[in-house]
Amino acid sequence: MSGHDQRQGAPRSGAQGGGGPGFGGGPGRNPMGMGPGPGMMMPGQKAKNFKGSFRRLMGYLKPFRWNLTAVFVTAIVSTAFSIYSPKLLGHATTELFEGFMGGGIDFAAIWRIAMLLGGLYIVSSLFAFIQQYLMAGVAQRTVYGLRNEVNDKLNRLPLKYYDSRTHGEILSRVVNDVDNISNTLQQSLTQLITSVITIIGVIVMMLTISPLLTVILILTLPLSFLTISGIAKKSQVYFKGQQKELGELNGHVEEMYTGHKIVKAFGREDEAVAKFDEVNDRLYESGWKAQFVSGIIMPLMNLIGNIGYVAISVVGGILVTRNAIKIGDIQAFIQYARQFTMPLTQTANIANIIQSTIASAERVFEVLDEPEEVPEAADSRDVREPKGHVALRDVHFGYNADTPLIEGMNIDVKPGQTVAIVGPTGAGKTTLVNLLMRFYEVNGAALPWTEWTSLR
Repeated sequence: MSGHDQRQGAPRSGAQGGGGPGFGGGPGRNPMGMGPGPGMMMPGQKAKNFKGSFRRLMGYLKPFRWNLTAVFVTAIVSTAFSIYSPKLLGHATTELFEGFMGGGIDFAAIWRIAMLLGGLYIVSSLFAFIQQYLMAGVAQRTVYGLRNEVNDKLNRLPLKYYDSRTHGEILSRVVNDVDNISNTLQQSLTQLITSVITIIGVIVMMLTISPLLTVILILTLPLSFLTISGIAKKSQVYFKGQQKELGELNGHVEEMYTGHKIVKAFGREDEAVAKFDEVNDRLYESGWKAQFVSGIIMPLMNLIGNIGYVAISVVGGILVTRNAIKIGDIQAFIQYARQFTMPLTQTANIANIIQSTIASAERVFEVLDEPEEVPEAADSRDVREPKGHVALRDVHFGYNADTPLIEGMNIDVKPGQTVAIVGPTGAGKTTLVNLLMRFYEVNGAALPWTEWTSLR
């Protein structure tokens, strides 16, 4: 074994461990060392394998397919009733206008329209409540099972998994990423369904009123899409930076608090505070830029929507003067035009959120796919009366497979012998103990583990 530090590329850890920063200290580290851990997932984070992770996440929803079918049906009914309401309001406006111009208003007809309109709103709200109730149950039961699966997995992972990651990173995957999935399933998924149904329904209703006005409104769509895509690309860079800096800040705070005694003992308080200020400043810069750039989407969309609104009002007014369309239909069409832009913006935002959610799911799946602790061999022996004989023969080991740290090590400690493991920082003291305790598996040895056990 080498007596100097060879742990290049060795695992980093937020756990307190014995030994020094060298490989002999095992996964232990100097008191001020830290590795950045991913923080909460922010919009704009992209998945590495979107389709594969999406299919795998949808697999967790299969047991609730009938509930999801009911959610979809109730969303259609609720949205359809709310979409038809402006049409009825247009009829009421036409009745008032024609009655006023003709010298007599039919209040009974207006009252019937008002009662029907109130009934539609009540039924729409009822189905919306059922939709949210069912989706909340599906989301929470799905995430409940996912949390249990992750918790069981963490109990089966080897020590090297925890030594190679900060506590903040592991907690981020178990808490923040799972919560991100939960919020998307419960809120964004239902909103996506209603937004798509609203877009389709509004287009159909507008076509029944005036194909010409519908074409005028649709001509503003390319400008909306260009605006959203341009801003999304710009904000994505800042959101990624925000996520990175937030993860580093979480990891730093977690390590400084859990290792507070070590920080005090080495007199590194000023350095810890300076590091926090540095990362916090970078997080501030990324955060306000991300929020500002993404926040201008709605004002720009409102501006584009108002342009279409003005065009519809002018052309619609001309059509009314020519008796080509009723005044109530113009009012209904203007309401539909207002309803049309909002679900488009929501759909664009939800698409971004879904990207973030799939990235969160991917990070959770990475935990679930981690190699588990090597089980005991089928022919392993239970040493009931250990003799104290410890032997390592031709042992090869490295924290990373491509970076060997121990090559051809031989140790033979006879029963009754007292052996002291001494050496400078990085000599391999803690690593040797970790191997004896089987916290890490050797990469190769002439003496099988079953014989190691029998020698004890």
